[in-house]
Amino acid sequence: MSLEHALRGMVDLHIHAGPSISRRAVDAWEVYRSAEAKGFRGLVIKDHYFPTMMSAQLVQSHGGGGADAPRIFGQIVLNNAQGGINLKAVDAACGMGVKLVTMPTVSAKHHIQAYAGKTFVGGGKESVPEAPIFYLDEQGRLLPEVNALLDYLAGKPEVVLATGHGSPAEIDALVQAAAAKGVRRILVNHPFCLIEASMEQMLRWASLGAILELNACDIDPVSSFADGDLDVVAAMLEQIPGDRLVIDSDYGQYGNIEPVEGLLHFARFLREKFGIHEDQLHQMGVATPGWLLGLQDL
Repeated sequence: MSLEHALRGMVDLHIHAGPSISRRAVDAWEVYRSAEAKGFRGLVIKDHYFPTMMSAQLVQSHGGGGADAPRIFGQIVLNNAQGGINLKAVDAACGMGVKLVTMPTVSAKHHIQAYAGKTFVGGGKESVPEAPIFYLDEQGRLLPEVNALLDYLAGKPEVVLATGHGSPAEIDALVQAAAAKGVRRILVNHPFCLIEASMEQMLRWASLGAILELNACDIDPVSSFADGDLDVVAAMLEQIPGDRLVIDSDYGQYGNIEPVEGLLHFARFLREKFGIHEDQLHQMGVATPGWLLGLQDL
């Protein structure tokens, strides 16, 4: 299988595109047209502050009518701007066809501590400070509102639960409970770059059925913000089953590489740096993310 053939029909689960209160390099329409030109099959727009189903639906309705046109999906991130872990907001989002429901990112206590004294490039101009969200009680158990959310998502098999920017302890409890409750589609965001999970934790999450991201923005040296440990990347590629990994871009930051070109570059980087075979790149970039979005069976 040639690299070009392996990457045909790519799916990007993690694109930051405007409109947003954050300064973005592209908007949803621009990244959609770029994905269409490169033969992508699907993409998901993410914003830390507002749901993205509306922009995704508008782009799909007015620009995605062709049989081979990519599908564009929206998500909701359960930060303070949405009322935190707010089941009512999730229910409304599901009524609008949301594809990813993401746990707190910029409002997560772990995220706030990680960026203390530093600038987070995905942040926006706000005047009301974040109230840190930590969703475990003193005994390390999930809060009732999180269990209610998982019970709800167990009845929505087409929706992906994404883990956001919480701590390893939060994500560990979340993934174990979600799997036990029957949540079918679980995506672990930034498992080692921001979350700082151990290999043992990542292997446990994969064994429970979760799928772990390898983000171009964190890893590929072409990125303006790449700081991921390449030794950890190598260990993940060696130890975690190939169908439990996805590659996505996490691009869209102003001044960084354009998301579609960035994801394609990342695939080539993985082949050149780690010797990843074209079949595995197809699995991580097309088949598994396509399954998460309901675009294909595995």
